[in-house]
Amino acid sequence: MALGTGGDPVRRGSELRRAYERFATAGRVERTVRPVVAESWRRCARAHVAPEGTASVELADDELGAYRDGHPLSRVMPVIRELMGVYAVDGEHLVAVCDAQARLLWVEGHPDTRRRARRMNFVEGARWTESVAGTNAPGTAIALDRPVQVFAAEHFRRPVQEWTCAAAPVHDPHSGRLLGAVDITGGNPLAHPHSLAFVGAVARAAESQLALLAPRPAEGSVRLTALGRDEALLVAEGRKLRLSRRHSEILVMLARRPEGLSGDELLLELYEDEHVTPVTLRAELSRLRALLGPRLLLSRPYRLAVPVDADFDAAARRLASGAVAAAVSGYAGPLLPGSRAPGVVRLRRRMADQLRAAVIARGDPGLLSDWAYSPWGEDDLAAWQALAAVLPRGRRAAAQARVRELDEEYSA
Repeated sequence: MALGTGGDPVRRGSELRRAYERFATAGRVERTVRPVVAESWRRCARAHVAPEGTASVELADDELGAYRDGHPLSRVMPVIRELMGVYAVDGEHLVAVCDAQARLLWVEGHPDTRRRARRMNFVEGARWTESVAGTNAPGTAIALDRPVQVFAAEHFRRPVQEWTCAAAPVHDPHSGRLLGAVDITGGNPLAHPHSLAFVGAVARAAESQLALLAPRPAEGSVRLTALGRDEALLVAEGRKLRLSRRHSEILVMLARRPEGLSGDELLLELYEDEHVTPVTLRAELSRLRALLGPRLLLSRPYRLAVPVDADFDAAARRLASGAVAAAVSGYAGPLLPGSRAPGVVRLRRRMADQLRAAVIARGDPGLLSDWAYSPWGEDDLAAWQALAAVLPRGRRAAAQARVRELDEEYSA
């Protein structure tokens, strides 16, 4: 979402500061505040983000180097630098690239601007997710999964309100998975729609480069993405298919059981109603076979003709190997969250419970924050209690407040 053209940025900044202070004191949003910003402010207030304070550094130097070297966006940093580097230095701006948790992996640009940005912890390794650092371009772009521009006092935290930033998300070009965001940060000269268009074009260029570096899966390979989605995404034989909810459930069950399932077994996994007949299932499978092609879906027993690379299986493998951070990074949300198919419900609960238990047992503040501030963890009392216990004393207030809220809700 971009700023409008024209107008005096100094005057607009003064209007926003007055509107922000009225929101901070009375919780009322003025009409002069853009809807995308007003909605973000409300989310920040619900998350108990303090108006003062700075972002926290979660990836220390020794962790940061290894993490970003293995991150997919490291492969497109040369393109991002080529497109943005000179512009940032000449304009005294910063270029930042973050991961899908809004942790800054690269912050580059004009040296004086970098020194000023350090005062608000806009540095490599810092977490700028909206629910922790308030309204800001990279964090809000990640939260909404769309390009966002934030000007002056539109930022939720006062120490950031002298800055303007624009950010656009970057996705895996084949799976559609959110990888992170590209951001440009500086002063009032960035308060123009052209800034958002520019950073959006850079994000698209990064995705195009990723597509070249990682070609489409070879013919015959199948990838299934079902975490955090009610309708799974299937990449098969060079095609990208968005499946219906029932077809998503069928593919998840067959991916989990490569040896195949009989019609009766599949009925039990898919339908709560015991009176559903095999005819209904056969009709669904017939429609699915027409969609996928006869070579991919086999019968007697029902099975897939090729191995499936499923995102939920990948996360489970990482967790089983002890790579909890990698498992959390690949966990885009509960498996087919709207599904009521018995087999999916069991798998979804088992996976979420195992991952949640591993995160709590690890006791890492970053992992606990990722879980607690996610849509699926926002009501998880045990996770919030664990987070409040491991945060430094000066950063516990928001987590402790959430623990008290959940205690009261559960008691009621």
